[in-house]
Amino acid sequence: MSAMADDVADNRGRMLSPERIEFAPYWSLRLQAGVAETLGETSFSDMLSPAAALSAGYHFAPAWSVRLGVSGWQAKGAWVSPRRVYKYDFIQGNADIVMSLSNIIGGFRPDRRVDFYAFLGVGVINAFNNDEAANGLEYADQLKYLWTGHKWFVAGRAGVGVDINLSRYVAFNVEVNANMMSDHFNSKRGGSVDWQFNALAGFTFKFGKGTRKVPAVYEELPPAPVAAAPVKEEPKVTPKPVEQPKPEVKVEKITENIFFLINSSKIRASQESKVAAVVDYMKRNPGATVVVTGYADKATGTSRYNKTLSERRAKAVSDALLNAGISADRISMSGKGDSEQPFVQNDDNRVVIMIAE
Repeated sequence: MSAMADDVADNRGRMLSPERIEFAPYWSLRLQAGVAETLGETSFSDMLSPAAALSAGYHFAPAWSVRLGVSGWQAKGAWVSPRRVYKYDFIQGNADIVMSLSNIIGGFRPDRRVDFYAFLGVGVINAFNNDEAANGLEYADQLKYLWTGHKWFVAGRAGVGVDINLSRYVAFNVEVNANMMSDHFNSKRGGSVDWQFNALAGFTFKFGKGTRKVPAVYEELPPAPVAAAPVKEEPKVTPKPVEQPKPEVKVEKITENIFFLINSSKIRASQESKVAAVVDYMKRNPGATVVVTGYADKATGTSRYNKTLSERRAKAVSDALLNAGISADRISMSGKGDSEQPFVQNDDNRVVIMIAE
């Protein structure tokens, strides 16, 4: 810890937890384009076709997200003898669960430049425009699973990819994936499932910072004892036995500040003596009443939450007075939230102020 950090710790008390940056959920949008390869009985280049994908994801944990998307474009099939290649179109709806391999292996790091991921999912495919296979090809009657019009398929999906972060909100993306579909997809009877592989590149756009700052938590030190000023002994004066009316005795009010930890309404042991001082005052002055007012600091939490927190703090102190034997009709209680800040130092406003008179 630096010298400056030591000073802060000395002023505020013992640090219970340091300031940290943690993950916050966010949304993303991914645009991709590339090439597809439908596995077939001809050369690799013959079966290449265009592919594209659009997906939206919700990142709910450092290593996990879900995404929904649409993908597809064109697929190809081939007949070996005579050698002919035919193409058809399809569109696919996808639902995937995505895991960040970088965060699983290396832990969450908000400044990570390269994020590797893998996914598993399912897809529903609508294939159409199969005219080249159905019309005008001399081998069409030999395609055992020939379909026309629109044909629906269910696919299993898996893949890996990488996001290279260009900024906090934009990343360059590369992904390869495989789709496993019914043997009917390419119209041929092959005795096993049909495979299509995709190589895609594009950009990922992130909506939201993906992080939030959690402030440090300190345990406040008890106030330093103040030495009492020496009492000057006055000379004794023997009063004359003259009867005089008794003057009205005015009781001075007492004020005590009960300080709390961040996001807490529990009275700490270091603050209990202040509650005891007010209890003693109330018992010595049966006609006195006490006003209990709770506060919360403006730098932490929302105004609505701070209003509730200040009321909980005021109730905790009021309950302590009640448990000590002070009747409820002598106690007034309220919570100001962060609408009023009685102290200049932000952390001092996590407080309940008691005024008894």
